[in-house]
Amino acid sequence: MNVVPIPCLTDNYAYWLPERRVIIDPSEAAAVLDRLDGASLDAVWCTHHHWDHVGGVVELAARFPGLKVYGSGRRPIEGLTHHLAEGDELDGVRIMAVPGHTLDALAFYDPDGDVFVGDTMFAMGCGRLFEGDAAMMFASLARLAALPPTTRVWFGHDYAEKNLAFTRSIVRTDRQALPPPATMGLEVLTNLFLRAADVDLAATLGTVPGVATFAALRRRRDHF
Repeated sequence: MNVVPIPCLTDNYAYWLPERRVIIDPSEAAAVLDRLDGASLDAVWCTHHHWDHVGGVVELAARFPGLKVYGSGRRPIEGLTHHLAEGDELDGVRIMAVPGHTLDALAFYDPDGDVFVGDTMFAMGCGRLFEGDAAMMFASLARLAALPPTTRVWFGHDYAEKNLAFTRSIVRTDRQALPPPATMGLEVLTNLFLRAADVDLAATLGTVPGVATFAALRRRRDHF
């Protein structure tokens, strides 16, 4: 899949899929319109309802009459036209419900090699637990981590530099902070939140492997 990252706001990314004429998570319309440079837009895919992922939807809908706006619908998204749920497909792209950061969080998985994860996963990190709990997010991350290791992972924010510093505060790593995409294989190796079941990591934190270790990591990252 041809994916064009569009930096938005301070550290957000929207993603332009030119062959599909789709924008994912348009936090602001201006940056999207500038990148489209006159190209037509057929649809918007929303990973979740937070304003910094859907803030440009209404303006884009005004510029492109008939624009289809897809999202969960479990939380209000102004301009939403089509509701999505676990197991749905959009032209071969599979919809995965990945709650934790929010209850309506979705990932868009193309079996040809890409997944758009919104704020559920970041490079070496994961989203804050605004609506879900640790067990819910732990399960969602496990589902993502089970995707093929070559899968390109497209994040909603670039927090890589701070997440790298956090990782190095707990374990040694040679990983470098890079913009998206990462691969799922690299994240499985270097993202501590995906390694919460690891016995050695749990011993380092003084917790039980699994959800307890994940929750301890999330608390530490919240105050890092």
